This record gives sequence, C-alpha cells and structure tokens, in this order.
Amino acid sequence: MPLIFAVILIAGAIKNVKVYDVFVENAKEGISTIVKIIPSLIGLMVAIGVFRASGALDIIIYAAKPFASLLGIPSEALPLAFLRPISGSASLALVSDIMKNFGPDSYVGRVVSTMMGSTETIFYTLTVYYGSVGIKNIRHTLVAALIAEFISVLVSVWVCAYMFGT
Repeated sequence: MPLIFAVILIAGAIKNVKVYDVFVENAKEGISTIVKIIPSLIGLMVAIGVFRASGALDIIIYAAKPFASLLGIPSEALPLAFLRPISGSASLALVSDIMKNFGPDSYVGRVVSTMMGSTETIFYTLTVYYGSVGIKNIRHTLVAALIAEFISVLVSVWVCAYMFGT
C-alpha cells in the first residue's frame, strides 16, 4: 500500500497535478453518491428483515428440497443458496453456523465454502451500483445475475462432489 501511494504521489508530481485537491473533490462526489443510494439500501435492508422474519425463506427451502436433491444439492446448503443473493452478512452467519455444526472438512462445509466464494449478493450489488447512477430498470441484469447465481450454486456442488465425494 505505501508503494501504491508513493506511485500516485510521484505520478501526480510529474504531471503537475494537485493530488490532494483532486482527492478532496472526488471525495465530495463519493458523499453525494452515498446520499443518492441510502433510500435504496434502507429499502433493501427492510425487505431482507421482513423476508427472514416472515418465515418465507423456510417455506421456499421446504418446497425446494425435492428439486435440490435431484440436482445433488445438500439440504443443509439450501438456505445459503437462497440467502446469498439477498444478504452477504446473513450468509456469512449461516456459513459460520454450518461450519460449527458439520465442520469445515465435511462435505457440507466444503460445499457451502465453495458456494460462498462463487456467488454474489446480487440485490445489494444492484442496489449500490445502479442506485449510484440512477438506473431504475434492472430486469435484464437481475435475470442474468440470478441465472449466473443458479449456475454457480450447481457448479459449486458438482465440483465438491467430484473432488471430495458426497
């Protein structure tokens, strides 16, 4: 990190750029971006809380178990598959709980570890990136991201099954 800062300062001096002034000006833009996306983030956090507290996640997991077993997805990993696109912190807590119950070297532990590293918090990412530039129509991006998420979950399970066995 110090090397990166030194390179930036040296490049600024060579090009005769007032590095600190440019930094402060862009920091102001960052603050305005944060102010723009706060309503979207608050709405997302409320929706996550309602989704988890209502029991909707449990109903979805119960309904998906037969389909997931056909694809080889362990039922213990299903909550992560559904929660990961919504909340990164809730997913991390869930993975921690799974690790405590099954252990990191168990098949389920390896699957959820691989899944956690292979998937993304889609709704948060869309909220932050699209909210910062004012894009409201996200339907095509959302569909593509959810398809990629589904494929990532499947590949995570299949790679672990191939590498470590079930």
